[in-house]
Amino acid sequence: MDRIRIVGGNRLSGNIPISGAKNAALPLMIASLLTRETLTLENVPHLADVEQLIRILGNHGVDYSVNGRRHSQTEGYSRTINFTAANIVDTTAPYDLVSKMRASFWVVGPLLARMGEAKVSLPGGCAIGTRPVDLFIDGLQALGAKIDVESGYVLARTAKGLRGNRYRFAKISVGATHVLMMAAALARGETVLENAAREPEVVNLAECLNAMGAKISGAGTGVITIEGVDELHGASVRVIPDRIETGTYAMAVAMTGGDVLLEGARADLLENALETIARTGTEITTTNEGIRVYRNGAGIEPVDITTEPFPGFPTDLQAQFMGLMTMARGRSHITETIFENRFMHVQELARLGAHITLSGQTAIVDGVAKLKGAPVMATDLRASVSLVIAGLAAEGETVVNRVYHLDRGFERLEEKLSGCGATIERISG
Repeated sequence: MDRIRIVGGNRLSGNIPISGAKNAALPLMIASLLTRETLTLENVPHLADVEQLIRILGNHGVDYSVNGRRHSQTEGYSRTINFTAANIVDTTAPYDLVSKMRASFWVVGPLLARMGEAKVSLPGGCAIGTRPVDLFIDGLQALGAKIDVESGYVLARTAKGLRGNRYRFAKISVGATHVLMMAAALARGETVLENAAREPEVVNLAECLNAMGAKISGAGTGVITIEGVDELHGASVRVIPDRIETGTYAMAVAMTGGDVLLEGARADLLENALETIARTGTEITTTNEGIRVYRNGAGIEPVDITTEPFPGFPTDLQAQFMGLMTMARGRSHITETIFENRFMHVQELARLGAHITLSGQTAIVDGVAKLKGAPVMATDLRASVSLVIAGLAAEGETVVNRVYHLDRGFERLEEKLSGCGATIERISG
């Protein structure tokens, strides 16, 4: 199993290209199931989760080509992939595929809307909380689906097609908003989704569906209206830049000091997080090329955060921010409100010398003057990169084990950081 070796202490300086967003690319790929025609997606990142979803879509009969060639790797940091679901050959998404990645469960919406049936395994993914599928099931039932759960599978059917309805999410859910939008796009009549997720990835999906002929308004607000259409057609859509990758590298610069341009980053996708990082004493400037992050040798100021749905501070940046706060000049409080088990990185940061105590949903971080390198274990995707951030500033060598978590969400992380002066390398085997 691969590991990441880091020797800390280097300032970061240079340019880091920001890849397409994993959390946007996945639902856009799944949207290809809604049409017989080709959906072309630009700026798709090289990630393990993307490759896994390609396999899942292939199981349903989706054909694909990458930059005109049928293979998954090309030069550069982004790809153009064509997806064509001319014929759905199988409406079952089996356990051995879905268990590896939670987002693959989202195929239930398009399959049900287009084919009238779907059999999808209950999902897997990062172990950061229960994240039940109740919201998905309840929402699809509101659109007229008959749903049973048997032997670990969700069995969804609709004899006469889905029908529009007004539905209010009991809790804000990005995944459930994705699924209901896709399903409602082919439902009869109007669907109104209340208390919908407002994340940029939801907006990107709505833009994609509209380019395919859907009639969706209100994406980016708490109320989304979908007027169902009989069929969707092909389109060409660009994946938005990854706001989580942007925030992660901004925090890495804040941690080590230095001057880095995050090429292609969009500040409007993570304003709250950038404002929070700026409060640590880091200078953040928006340019025509992206976002410039600069911090001189001054200390890191402690800042309290609470994770919230967009436009609040993202839960997907909580672990990274905790890594940054481990060397702040004072005490900070980090409160996690989205996922109940998302503090598994605390014990690993403690191995580097961090002083963190837990009180319910809040981590109390007392900054230390220095961290010391040590072997650590990645526990989930975002936790793993928090250990990288801490390791970049720690004295001596840090080895991060289980880096397959990193490969699920960060494209060529070692290459991007080493290009800015970090001493970091992948050790195979």
